[in-house]
Amino acid sequence: MNNMTAKISGASVMGVPEKVRYKSPTARGRLPALIIFLPPALLLFTLFVILPMGEAAWYSFYRWNGYGTPTEFVGVRNFEVLFNNAAFSTALINNGLIIVVSLLLQVPLAIWLAVMLGKKIRGVVAFRLIFFLPYVLADVAAGLIWRFVYDGDYGLFAAIAGFLGVATPYVLADRDLAIYAVLAVVIWKYFGFHMMLFIAGLQSIDKSVMEAAEIDGATGWQKFRYVTLPLLGSTVRLSVFFAIIGSLQLFDLIMPLTGGGPSNSTQTMVTFLYTYGVTRMQVGLGSAVGVVLFVICVTIAFGYKRIFMRND
Repeated sequence: MNNMTAKISGASVMGVPEKVRYKSPTARGRLPALIIFLPPALLLFTLFVILPMGEAAWYSFYRWNGYGTPTEFVGVRNFEVLFNNAAFSTALINNGLIIVVSLLLQVPLAIWLAVMLGKKIRGVVAFRLIFFLPYVLADVAAGLIWRFVYDGDYGLFAAIAGFLGVATPYVLADRDLAIYAVLAVVIWKYFGFHMMLFIAGLQSIDKSVMEAAEIDGATGWQKFRYVTLPLLGSTVRLSVFFAIIGSLQLFDLIMPLTGGGPSNSTQTMVTFLYTYGVTRMQVGLGSAVGVVLFVICVTIAFGYKRIFMRND
């Protein structure tokens, strides 16, 4: 019996070598798949991501209007001008404010609604759809809709003010109020996305855990605090990551809503890049903004993943 076992575990079984016998179809098919699919993807990534990033870094060291070949090398002068620019400082503050509001209002609101809509109640699917619809709506369309809502002459605010008999507020024309109007739209627009993430996370929680907490006499708050929230930890970290990166890249919603105005009070880094780098044809300065934004996003992304998401 031992000799037979030794022969079976030896060189071959029915003429098939042991290494070939245990080689999975996935392993055998991996190399052809890589040869077929990797070069096109790598080529597209290089053409549309790597090369543009390299060109932006190169242009950031030149004073250039976008025509011809850049020849006026200015070194780090564009970065000096950038960080001494009051509008860019405002853009940095606005991006930070959007991140803070997203983390303190948008994400908690999404968690609360997800818990409410995770229950089996009549019409829950309709409520989920209603709250998710703003995210489905195109950012440009949402910006145009809210620009009409905020309009002090013909919009919804004007109609409400006329009905109440008070002076119409021109929210988007006020340097102090415009950014808060933008923040309200940001929360309205994107909380539905985070809500759906949390609903998916809630559906992955074992119901027996919640039943055990109820048997132990836990209240609704105690179940949320000690059971639901810890089990949603990975989803919360993912949602926070999306909120931070999305806040840094906010552009499509602001341009039709305020265009960065009034007086640059609602600029973000990306709208500042568009305003100065594209519309004003200061390509070198705009490229410097792109480099700064890239460094910030990459630093936050890798740092956040290494610190908070290393076990996810």
